[in-house]
Amino acid sequence: MSDAPVERLGAHVSIQGGTPTAPARGAAIGATALQLFTKTPNMWREPEITPEIAAAFRAARAEHPVAAAVSHDSYLINLASPDPALQAKSLQAFMGELTRSEALGLDGIVSHPGNFMDDHDAGIARNAAAITDALERVPGKVMVFLETTAGAGTVLGRTFEELRAIRDAVGAGVRHRVAFCADTCHLYSAGYDLVNDFDGVWAHWEDVLGMDLLRCLHLNDSKTPFASNKDRHELLGEGSLGEGPFRRIMTDPRFVGIPKLLETPKGDDEVTNDRRMLALLRSFAAAAN
Repeated sequence: MSDAPVERLGAHVSIQGGTPTAPARGAAIGATALQLFTKTPNMWREPEITPEIAAAFRAARAEHPVAAAVSHDSYLINLASPDPALQAKSLQAFMGELTRSEALGLDGIVSHPGNFMDDHDAGIARNAAAITDALERVPGKVMVFLETTAGAGTVLGRTFEELRAIRDAVGAGVRHRVAFCADTCHLYSAGYDLVNDFDGVWAHWEDVLGMDLLRCLHLNDSKTPFASNKDRHELLGEGSLGEGPFRRIMTDPRFVGIPKLLETPKGDDEVTNDRRMLALLRSFAAAAN
């Protein structure tokens, strides 16, 4: 029996037709990991994952095995908002994301830190308090993976230090359920130079956050230049990052076993681009062996 780590490589896939359709879509592109929405991401409507839906999803995952499966929370959620009404609505929506992800047996929820809008430190405190509240009220095994952001406006998560501050302020009783997701496009756009200082970026991550808390990677090239603070994903090797950082990620032992997920443009048929990108990533890994 091989002791090699199980590959966890895939993409964000659609749930059109129902959440249980996601594993088959992962299989269609040759994924060994997948990310999905548990609801329409730009609507507040909160669907329920019934026992029947959960059972169908688990059956589909057994038929089309993936080693890791995560959700991405709604784009509308802003747990750092100073507006009490939006904060309360965001908290309820985030609890819904946790509840659905737990029912589906997912490994974690990728979550964008909030937009503080008024005061930076107050925004961090509000974000952490809401995460604490949600995790206390929705117990379970599902993790929260705070995602690095491109740093536009007053959004939090543009620096490793901000991510660390949020996690440190989460209640001690549930802090173990909070880790991080690094997005290559976001890192580069936020000023972390993965092209010219790959080792330096990850050394800084280790110093501030710790590699043990890197639980998910979004592999996306960028349509915009370094330090643009813009979140514009491009196909791997066809943007400002080029192939280099992705080759390094696929051949660096530190990233073995961490789920690596594409959020790159799908194209017309939903499968061709993802298949090509996954083949490219696998070719990098194969060339190193």
